[in-house]
Parts: sequence; structure tokens; C-alpha cells
Amino acid sequence: MELKQQTHFSEFLKLIQDMELKQQQKALQESGRLGRPRSRSAAGDSNQRTKGTQAPGKVHKNSKACVASYPSVVQNNILWFYPRADGEHQDILQRKRPPFIPEIDDPSFVAVYGVRDLPYGVSLETLNTSADSIVVLVLFTVEFDIEGGGPIKMKTKEANVDGFLTEQQENRGYFRYVAPCTFYGSPLPREVAPFAVDDSPLPTEATEEEKKKKKPQFMMVFMCVPVAPGKSRVIWAFPRNVGLWLDKIIPRWYYHMGPNALLDSDMYLLHVEERNFAAAGVQNWHKAVYVPTSSDNMVIAFRNWFRKHCRSQVGWAVPTADQLPATPTKDKLMERYWSHVAQCRSCSAALKAMKALEVALQFASVAVVGFLAVAKGTLVTSVVQRAAVVSLAVLCFAASRWLASFIEKNFYFHDYVHAYK
Repeated sequence: MELKQQTHFSEFLKLIQDMELKQQQKALQESGRLGRPRSRSAAGDSNQRTKGTQAPGKVHKNSKACVASYPSVVQNNILWFYPRADGEHQDILQRKRPPFIPEIDDPSFVAVYGVRDLPYGVSLETLNTSADSIVVLVLFTVEFDIEGGGPIKMKTKEANVDGFLTEQQENRGYFRYVAPCTFYGSPLPREVAPFAVDDSPLPTEATEEEKKKKKPQFMMVFMCVPVAPGKSRVIWAFPRNVGLWLDKIIPRWYYHMGPNALLDSDMYLLHVEERNFAAAGVQNWHKAVYVPTSSDNMVIAFRNWFRKHCRSQVGWAVPTADQLPATPTKDKLMERYWSHVAQCRSCSAALKAMKALEVALQFASVAVVGFLAVAKGTLVTSVVQRAAVVSLAVLCFAASRWLASFIEKNFYFHDYVHAYK
């Protein structure tokens, strides 16, 4: 009888493990994230669990419950991993480290992070990142009126397999692309050290005055991650060494409103543009767009790099004939809750607090009206008192409606119409 129970338990445990494995594989395919192993028992080598956590006695091994050990490192508060578990790649991080941004780890800087899932591929995401960088350079360096504008002369250099550098004229801003997924730069001048004959930087020692008085610096860092055909993820960080006190009083969710609105402004356009690129052919992207200005040099430089070193496409493990998914409705395409809010602890907490406040305001408006009906002729006798109580009820209700609109636009969906901007 005991042997029969153990056999049944073994079969039940195997069924649970198979179900969990399928759920993890499905979640990884849908979200593009590395799953956390949750197997209850496993085999016994160095990369596998050796103890069952549900029942004492004999451990029932199952090869499907094994977990792989990927080379990984935490750098700039981000977990990087190399998705290869074989022995020849175990030391890959010693041979080639991920791009390192020293300003993010500098204690004299503060950095605001954010993440957003996007309904278009990583190549379009990278182009959008470069275009948004141009917008920031314009805001910082060019004075113009609404109808007119000013030319931005961008020059690309140091283009090779590792990326390229794009600078604005007169050293008024720069951006560097580090292959395969990182863009970083600043609208402020790039500090260039003096160079020796062999192009190696000469050692320079900062004086005590320079150490005490640091120049204001502001950077933009974008990491563009491919998730699936027609889907990508952007992680951004904005390190700065000015206005540090603002970070103590302004919540992080407030900082996320600006970048999310900027991403929304181009989201539908880039989703459609990706399909135009696919229709024209990956090698004929230049026939689907018009890039006549020097400020488009960064876009052209990335496209040239992508064509030369990646053959204009991401090498997916399971390529299909028609890789791009169907275009959803606009409210699903530009939704913000699952693409950002659900992944952001600050925005999730803000949403929960605002919803509670909305309910409290609605309850307060009803309670004030009820109080007026009960206290009429006793506590509230004059016309002025009644008008004040009614005004309070109306104010609470109006505030709840405004808050509901604010929640919908900033945490769920906001239709971006360029004609109204």
C-alpha cells in the first residue's frame, strides 16, 4: 500500500513539474523575460537542485525539471545574461563585458530608470531612440520659433563593428551607439582628453579646484532589447549631477510621464513603418523613408551598421515566413498598463493610491450631500452654509472625475493626436 502511494505521488509530482515547465516556457515566449525556476525536485549535478522540498524520503528525478546556468553579471543596476549554457561560453563575460556607464554608478549622480514594452521591432526602436535624442539636442541647443526651426548638423565617425559616434557641430552634444543594444549621450559638450602621438589619451590630474567644482552633466542612456518579431523593450536611465535634491521630493512615477508620452507620440507611426519596411524588403529600407537632412545621419549610420553586421535582421531561433504579428486596435497597441505600469513598482503604487483617493472623493461627495439633507434646519441654517456644503460636494465630485481622467491617460491609455499637440 505504501509503495502504491509513493508511485501515485511520484506520478503526481511529475505531472506538476511538467505543468510548471510548460507555464514557464509559455511565459518566457509571451513576455520575453528570463523565468525563475520553480521546480520542486531535480537531478543532482552542479546546475540542478538535489533536494525535494515537498516530501521526505526518496527524491524522484526528472530531466525536464533541470535548470541551466547562464553567464550573468549585475552592472549599472541591470542584470545581464548570455543565453548560452555550454562550457565554451561560461567565460564570455570575462572576454566581453556589457557596456558600462560610469556616471550611473557615480555617487555624485542620481539616475532615474524606466522600462517600456513596444509593439515594434528592435531596429525601429533604435531608430526612434536616435530620433528622440535629436529632439533633446534641439531643445537644449537650438533656439527657434514654432513655425520655423533650425538646422542641426550631425557628423558620424568612428563607425565600426562595435558601433559609432555621432556629434553635433561645435561640440554641442553627442550620442554613441555601442553594439548591440546601447545608446548613450548628452546634449552637453563631450569632454575630450588631449591625445598623444599614438592616439592614446594622455594622463591628466585634476586640480583641487576642479575636484570641488564639477561641471553640470546630464546623460541619456537607452538599452534597446529584442523580445520577439515585431516586439521590443526599451530600458532608459537619465543620470545627472545637478538638482539632486529634486530626486528626494519628486516621485519616480512623475519622471516616467514624460518619456512615456514621448514614446506614445511615435508608437503608431513606427508600428506601421515597420510593416512598410517589410513590404519594401529589409535591404531596401531607404526606399520606404525619406532622410534628407544631416540630423538623419544617426539613423543612416545605424541602418548601415545593421545591414553590414546583422544583415538587416535579428537572428531569431525559430524564424517564420511572416514574422510580424497582426496590428491590434489602437487602444491595445498604445496601452500603457501592461507595457509599463505593471512592471514599475513606483507607477503601480501611485496607481493604487490614486484609485483609493478617487473612491474616497466620491464617497466624500455623497457623504456631504447626505449631511446636508440630515442637518438641514438644525446645523446648516443659513443660505451661505448650505451653499458652502453644496460647493464642497461638487468640488469633491469634480476632483474625483479629474483624477479618473488623469489615471486613464497616464496609466492605461491616451490617444496621441499630433494635430492637437
